[in-house]
Amino acid sequence: MIKKRSNILKIAIDSPAAAGAGTIAKAISKHYKLFYLDTGKIYRYVAYLKIKFPRKFNYKFIKSKIKFLKMKDLSKKSLLSDKVGNEASIISQNKKLRKIVHLIQLNYAYNPPKKYKGSCLDGRDITYNIIPDADFKFYITANITTRAKRRFKELKAINKKITYKEVLKSIKKRDKSDLNRKIAPLKKTIDSLLINTTNLNKRACFLKIKKIIDRKINS
Repeated sequence: MIKKRSNILKIAIDSPAAAGAGTIAKAISKHYKLFYLDTGKIYRYVAYLKIKFPRKFNYKFIKSKIKFLKMKDLSKKSLLSDKVGNEASIISQNKKLRKIVHLIQLNYAYNPPKKYKGSCLDGRDITYNIIPDADFKFYITANITTRAKRRFKELKAINKKITYKEVLKSIKKRDKSDLNRKIAPLKKTIDSLLINTTNLNKRACFLKIKKIIDRKINS
């Protein structure tokens, strides 16, 4: 049983790759003093372990690494690579692995460290699978060319040789995998508010979501 803190603010965000959800979720978390977790980074971390330790890689090894997972482990630049991203997309379809990761996500969602007033999680299945009773649910998206440009800019800082065409192809592949997987696919729930960031900068997007949250918590 997951321990649950009472009277906390819970925000769930789902989005396709490179829609800007992470940036917005971080800003919202900071403003409302919430614990922030990019759930996709956990799968990227496991994918990174698979690439780095192929011989050791098994469920026992994953559990031992995840047990002592620290937030700084999820901020490594190596997790942003296309290779890690594609591997993460594949392993996230593994039922047994999802169960291991699922427990960690639930714990952070419902029992964030005491210094936080709640939690904000973003991923692909947060609104209906991880925090179905979230106080706020958002589905953040943008058109594919905008998302590819954003990811290209991000990856160019790590890998100078990468091309926009490669990034666009990779995002199309990710979308297909995320939307069509049998276990916990990416989808917009009826009770999720749609936020399209194609023509919105970070500040405008943050203010739009802040207005929605403030209206409810201050009413």
